[in-house]
Amino acid sequence: MSEPIVDELLRSPEPSIRWKVRTRVLGEAGDSPAVRRLRREIRRSSRVEALLSKRAADGRISTPSRVYAKWQGAHWVLATLAELGYPAGDKSLAPLAAQVCETWLSRSTMRDRIVAGRHRRCGSIQGNALFAVSRLGLVDDCADRLAALLARWQWPEGGWNCDPRPGASSPSFMETLVPMRALAAYAVRGGDQARAAGAAADRAAEVFLERRLFRRRSTGEVIDQEFVTLHYPLYWHYDVLGGLVGLTEAGRIDDPRCADALNLLESKRLPDGGWPAEARHYHRVGADRAPGGSYVDWGGVDKRHANPWITADALAVLTAAGRFKA
Repeated sequence: MSEPIVDELLRSPEPSIRWKVRTRVLGEAGDSPAVRRLRREIRRSSRVEALLSKRAADGRISTPSRVYAKWQGAHWVLATLAELGYPAGDKSLAPLAAQVCETWLSRSTMRDRIVAGRHRRCGSIQGNALFAVSRLGLVDDCADRLAALLARWQWPEGGWNCDPRPGASSPSFMETLVPMRALAAYAVRGGDQARAAGAAADRAAEVFLERRLFRRRSTGEVIDQEFVTLHYPLYWHYDVLGGLVGLTEAGRIDDPRCADALNLLESKRLPDGGWPAEARHYHRVGADRAPGGSYVDWGGVDKRHANPWITADALAVLTAAGRFKA
């Protein structure tokens, strides 16, 4: 018999929640007929409809005009669709992907910025684009070029950082998580460049593992309180659950150095069996064109009640780590 929280999530009106639980907690094959039907349901869902509501006749999003407008621009919409389990290979998304790729592969955005011998680039930007086109099955020359850029900008320690100060000598958690996930997703395609991307993702994993996902190497203290606070969506930010999701995707969740983070996650479980959203990075729901406004509701913040998005990811991580069995 399943735990009540799993049954509750499987009754969710959100097909993306059911997809996460069925494939990542219950272990259903992603290419099974039932799961393919579920992903088609995701494509037709009201959440996806709202996210794509500003798409013009040419398939691009021109309102807002800036691709990176938070959290409504084409960049964020495409990355969110990838997170939701939108079915891969939908050619109707090709114009949207092209819009994002044209922006992040333009001459100005590809320019090397080197300070004190290190590339100073926000890896989360090209990382989110690569993650989206890889997950959505829109892999082409754009994906290859994005993967090559991230590999070129990767620091010897395994991460990325766009801090221009010469004294900034450690990779940024925020700028490293998304590229790690993106390169791991891209590596699934196979081939020499994909194998190199997988190796780069593995090096990025060490940035988190060496710090047990949220602690300073020097003192063991918590690096930042935001890192131990649960949010959904993360967008380009970092928290311990996001780190665990990324390490699961990179095949490193069984590393013993994940134990502290897994213990912390388990300690945040509520009496109802789920996990709360303790903070958020978006503003009021439906804030049309307002900076940081979201077209959809992600459950808000309620520290006493479970957030289904966070709960589905937490159960998936604990399942992968062998700490939960439905």
